[in-house]
Parts: sequence; C-alpha cells; structure tokens
Amino acid sequence: MSPDTETFINSLESRFEYSINKLEKLRDEVTFYIKKDKFLPFCKSLYRDFGFTYLVDVTAVDYLRYKTPRYEVVYVLHRFGDDYGQNIRIRIKVELKDNDLNIASVTAIWSGANWLEREVYDMFGIKFTGHPDLRRILMPEDYPLYPLRKDFDVRDRKASKECFENEMEKGLG
Repeated sequence: MSPDTETFINSLESRFEYSINKLEKLRDEVTFYIKKDKFLPFCKSLYRDFGFTYLVDVTAVDYLRYKTPRYEVVYVLHRFGDDYGQNIRIRIKVELKDNDLNIASVTAIWSGANWLEREVYDMFGIKFTGHPDLRRILMPEDYPLYPLRKDFDVRDRKASKECFENEMEKGLG
C-alpha cells in the first residue's frame, strides 16, 4: 500500500471512528464497513473532503445462511490523483438485516449511482431511500421476486409465466 493511501486511511479512521464498524486491508485493497446510519454523511465527506468523485460500482451480496446480517451493499469508489501513486480505490460495505432492507441513496452525491441502485433494487429488493426513480430496470414491474437472492428458486417458473401472460394480455388488448 502506498504511503499516500496509508495516510488517507489513517485520516479517515481518526475522523470517522464512530462511523466505521470494521476496516479490512488486504493486498492493497481497503474495505470500510460503515454503520448504516452514518453511511450518507461518510459518503458526502468522501466526495467533498477527500476527492472521491468517481463511483465505480454499486452491488449487493446475499449471504443467506453463511453470515449475519444476511445482506451487504457494496460501493467501489475511486479518487484520481495528480500522479499514479495518488490514485486511491476503496470499497465500502454496509450490512443490512433481512427485516430492514433500506439504505440511503447516494444519487445526490454521485449521479452515476442512479441505474446501479435500481439494478440492486431489482435483483435483491434493497430499497434506496431518496432515490429519484426507484423502479425495476431489468425485470417486469409486476414481477414479485428478486432473482439474485440466494433463496430464489430458478426452477419455479410460475412468477415468470404470470408476468409474461400479463404482458401478452396488455399487448393484445
């Protein structure tokens, strides 16, 4: 890990000690586990104070029976420096309990989160509060399931068949 990255990590740790649940460093990769209620202020500060202007990705993980809490929302951020050594990429994870699948939207900070958050909502059922247009992006609006959840039964075609039939009725009417 470069000295710039180490200095940055230490600065964030001291400034946000009450927001960070855990910090993992492995092979020049840094992952911050952030408390859900401190997540949005943490992201605003990363953008405003630390120059993380590029949101690379937003995704989620479903651990089902392997880990509690069951879900994590994962954000990958990048800061561009004046030279290569000042470029920093970090990962943020926020754990979500199965009975509370809501997290603050970061679209007001990084507009590129718009479709990424919609995809996570569509595939996992995680709702992003404050999102300007949170609706399905890949599946039909009336589809009742979330295909990337580990308990999604790929053999059960009933929901897909019903959505297809609904669309056929709309198209023919």
